[in-house]
Amino acid sequence: MGHEASGIVVDVDDNGVQRITIDRPEVGNSLSPFARDALTDAFVRADSDPGVRAVLLSAAGGRHFCAGAGLAPQTPDSQAAPSPVAERRAGDIARMLQQGWQRLVASVLDCDKPVVAAVRGTAAGAGASLVLACDLVVMSSEAKIIESFVHRGILPDSGAIHLLTRIVGLRKATELLMLGESIDAAACERLGLVNRVTAPGDTDAVAEEIVNRLAAGPTVMLSLTKRLLSVSSESGRDRAFEQEAWAQEVVSRTADLQEGLASFAERREPKFQGR
Repeated sequence: MGHEASGIVVDVDDNGVQRITIDRPEVGNSLSPFARDALTDAFVRADSDPGVRAVLLSAAGGRHFCAGAGLAPQTPDSQAAPSPVAERRAGDIARMLQQGWQRLVASVLDCDKPVVAAVRGTAAGAGASLVLACDLVVMSSEAKIIESFVHRGILPDSGAIHLLTRIVGLRKATELLMLGESIDAAACERLGLVNRVTAPGDTDAVAEEIVNRLAAGPTVMLSLTKRLLSVSSESGRDRAFEQEAWAQEVVSRTADLQEGLASFAERREPKFQGR
């Protein structure tokens, strides 16, 4: 399946890997509201589709992964001149953000399937938040991340403050957001912003190897691990232990756990079915 009109291309293979490609290189893979919502819908479908076991997010071209918000028309065939800006009401900007970029980032964080990003170009502003929301990130040595909000006088949004603080800590997040300096791949790896840095021509292959390993893994266990990780920094010990115990109860009833135990006893590789 695909959504080429929006610049978001989606395909699911027989192994349960859903590949999502941002195909808008002519505008730095920035996302118009139409493209942003199509990307959100792709993650929502991945979450609800039992045939999807892992997701790979990538972008066309090698210069930009995602330059953030774009200014393209709402629909691909819209050629009409823009209408005059209506008088804004209190709360309009907050609603637009909540229903737009925050909804996209949340759709990645809330997707029950592991999400791997293959980053071969610059991820800037809200595009950087999109990368940080993914579970595992493979980055080309020529790629970079930049929290560019400060250069436009824009408050960091799309979950940037929340995500950065969780990943790199308060002091470093303050530096990255207030100075807006470019972070090269080596620094990204050192800070824990990405998991692997590869030679430029190897990024897609490494990301494919990882996402296929995840798709062949115990799906329910991976889903619950992702859920527990997402709340780990926000829960006290008692709550974290309670959630862990509940999740283990669920996993204990899966066929994949029985297969894992059987394969261990029989000294063979497990063949997980995702249930």
